[in-house]
Amino acid sequence: MTLSYCVVGGGISGLAAAHRLRATLGDTADITLFDPADRLGGVLRTETIAGVPADVGAEAFIARRPEVPALLAELGLADRQCTPTGVRPLIYSDGRLHPLPAGTLAGIPAAPESLRGLVDEATLARIAAEPDRPLSWTPGDDPTLGALVVDRFGEQVVARSVDPLIGGVYAGSAGSVGVRAAVPGLAAALDAGATSLTDAVRRALPTATDAPVFGAISGGYAVLLDALVGSSGLRWHQTAITGIEPDRGGWVLTDAAGGRHAADGLVLALPPARLVELTRGFAPRCAGAAARIPSASSVVVALAVPAGAAFPDNSGVLVAGGERLHAKAITLSSRKWGWAGGPELLRLSFGRFGESLAGVSDAELTAWALADLKTVFGVAVEPVDVRVQRWDAALPQYRPGHAEVAAELRAGLPATAAVAGNFLDGIGVPACLAAADSAVAKVISATVTG
Repeated sequence: MTLSYCVVGGGISGLAAAHRLRATLGDTADITLFDPADRLGGVLRTETIAGVPADVGAEAFIARRPEVPALLAELGLADRQCTPTGVRPLIYSDGRLHPLPAGTLAGIPAAPESLRGLVDEATLARIAAEPDRPLSWTPGDDPTLGALVVDRFGEQVVARSVDPLIGGVYAGSAGSVGVRAAVPGLAAALDAGATSLTDAVRRALPTATDAPVFGAISGGYAVLLDALVGSSGLRWHQTAITGIEPDRGGWVLTDAAGGRHAADGLVLALPPARLVELTRGFAPRCAGAAARIPSASSVVVALAVPAGAAFPDNSGVLVAGGERLHAKAITLSSRKWGWAGGPELLRLSFGRFGESLAGVSDAELTAWALADLKTVFGVAVEPVDVRVQRWDAALPQYRPGHAEVAAELRAGLPATAAVAGNFLDGIGVPACLAAADSAVAKVISATVTG
């Protein structure tokens, strides 16, 4: 018997779900995917810039998590995984470039010496004395990361060391993201009885290893996306879904043209705002939880500049809070990944939670990028190619208590429907793959074995 499955959303989560459905069920599954975009992939997008494929959405993944390497091996693409050169990033703070502190966890130091030169002497003394101060922590607590670090180490540590990393990942700040979402290992150490923040950081720091933290895909994420489309054998309807109704244990979906599509199982791989719209009628508990997850927008300006520009031999720059720059991060892509020959590629990221760039033109954004490069590096460049990529409401904000919100969202769906996306268990590609696998396992259990 052939079972039919509809996947709504064609980002990495939807494509991974379609692949896992096919890999698990084989030819017994009919898989239809709905997405109105001009191409599949969501916030993974590879463009050709000065003749070189370059990612203008997410560009790297945490290589120490198993999901991406395992999927690449499953698809016969293990040889396409590449590693960075090992050059280190910098932090731009107080109008100067500083090495990214070593011996820190999400920018939180395990010892004052890690931040020497980045923060003042009073802050260093406060870090040194922190283990002797009583710590009030109840297992299960989830304050904002910023509140915890300010209380123990002071505001400079947050603004100059923690916020640059958090802003680069979430387009938010340490003052809004929960400890458990941002640094789960730290929360676990505190729950386990760490006597101070310093003690918790030391317990949570990963064991030293030569294995690279990050990985990427040679040829860009398009290589993975194309492979998932091929392996899943999905049928893509380039249209939006406007309505979903339960129907005798299954589902009927209505598309933007009024077409109706039946399914035994359903995977919703959509941003929170769209999830609210589509589930409020049949799963109000899910919709209510999704409505509690705000999102930030961002813009990537990718540039190709003539080779030989006097950039430092580093992977990029993270920008501290309060600096007079437009960008929140600069990636020196060619140096980070060891791309030699031809123009040098780099990218600048703009946009933080609560900030709108909708009224800023592409030309203005490009001018901001060039001005920031001049300010940070003292280098004036004339790009040979430019790509401006806008990502509207693409970065969910992981506020305190986020895990409970995600659990409520999942629990609010019927057995034959599941959800996947970067707003559940982490915004990176590995977390999206894990969430997609979990969603598929739930739907298969209900439709095949249920």
